[in-house]
Amino acid sequence: MSTTNDGFHMTIGGALAPTERSFGVIDPATGAVFAEAPDCTSAQLDAAMDAAKGAFPAWSRDAAARRAALEACADAIEANAETLARTLTLEQGKPLAKAEGEAKGAARWFREFARMEIPHDVLRDDERARIEVCRRPLGVVGSIAPWNFPVFLAGIKTAPALLMGNTVVLKPSPYTPLATLRFGEVLREALPPGVLNVVSGGDDLGAAIAQHPAVRMLCFTGSVATGKKVAAAAAPDLKRFVLELGGNDPAIVLEDADPAAIAEKLFWSAFGNAGQVCIAAKRVYVHESVYAELVEALAEIARQVRVGPGIEPESQLGPLNNAPQFERVDELVEDAKRAGGRIVTGGAPLDRPGYFYPPTIVTGIADGVRLVDEEQFGPALPVMPFRDVDEALERANATHFGLMASVWTQDLERGAEVAARLEVGKAGVNKHGGIEPAVPFGGAKWSGIGYQFGRWGLETYAALQVIEVDRT
Repeated sequence: MSTTNDGFHMTIGGALAPTERSFGVIDPATGAVFAEAPDCTSAQLDAAMDAAKGAFPAWSRDAAARRAALEACADAIEANAETLARTLTLEQGKPLAKAEGEAKGAARWFREFARMEIPHDVLRDDERARIEVCRRPLGVVGSIAPWNFPVFLAGIKTAPALLMGNTVVLKPSPYTPLATLRFGEVLREALPPGVLNVVSGGDDLGAAIAQHPAVRMLCFTGSVATGKKVAAAAAPDLKRFVLELGGNDPAIVLEDADPAAIAEKLFWSAFGNAGQVCIAAKRVYVHESVYAELVEALAEIARQVRVGPGIEPESQLGPLNNAPQFERVDELVEDAKRAGGRIVTGGAPLDRPGYFYPPTIVTGIADGVRLVDEEQFGPALPVMPFRDVDEALERANATHFGLMASVWTQDLERGAEVAARLEVGKAGVNKHGGIEPAVPFGGAKWSGIGYQFGRWGLETYAALQVIEVDRT
């Protein structure tokens, strides 16, 4: 059996797993294949599941050893951050500095969870009885990650699952498998064999993981459509699952906001990672009294942003990650033009190889246009005026999505009151986006089921067990 091209391997049972099949990985800055990734077979997936099942009993018994291993994982990722970042930039497109920050963010998650307390409750402890509620690991967790933050999402899915005592079979997106495969290689020395297995392949591999009888929980980040398929696949075997799905996240700018003061933060909350962020600001409602000023402030930033290959140090935004997403963004902007939209900045692909699309600000459209109603997941932002805050809230909430939102104002108390009326998992005041290891994260409506991070996220990866001791 020959090894996979370019030196990228799956990790199964603590060993590098060669494959006979591979698939091409495209550099989004050129639109051309630049490397080959291993294509997991059914037998190899079974081997990964067997390894995870075999490692589970010993791993689940020793919490102190797990914490030490997670600290070692953090050290290993930090030591390899530059290598991971370069691979990540080549396959995902983001600027190199952002890619290195992503890798270090994954390391932080491992370190924070290594030190997080596992919830344990004593409900009664007297002369008659002791009743305690323990959290027990579920077994094998199947994790399926998307292409926008491959290394970071690998880290934030894996760390809490491992702390709780589960073992993991992780699959990255076929658009961005390489850095995650390297992530698995990097952690081989920090974890016992079989605790973390990393396999790569197409969408059919994700479906096979979702249906595999060894898996007791599924952790998925991606589109609503695929999330529904994951939930359906979990049902026959009664697998648990946590789904972090899409968002069409609104930002509401009140009449007392200072456009000059908020424009920079609001711009990057929408356009960071070329808009390919599930919690990015994706539609902005601005009070009519400050509307024109804020549009111009956002446009001025957009005009100055350097768009180019992530490998070039001066690039602030890279390309979109893949051809389907590139074509979708272009299609939504063209549809907005046909609906009467005014292109303030951008509005067309850059005339160069690769999937480059400039920061695009669109006015003159309203709810009912696809760019407003659908999640664009790219660098195209509709900015719309409103007269009354009740109107803005009604428009913001009129969607199946409910992941994140924000309110921008100088009156923080009022901002918090308005934020509380938004039907989302997290609402910020003068901040849009951001997640923390200790803070729960999840979506309302179609934006997700279950929670990640903090004690709430840890409980997602565990089953409750009541232990009652009768002393009578």
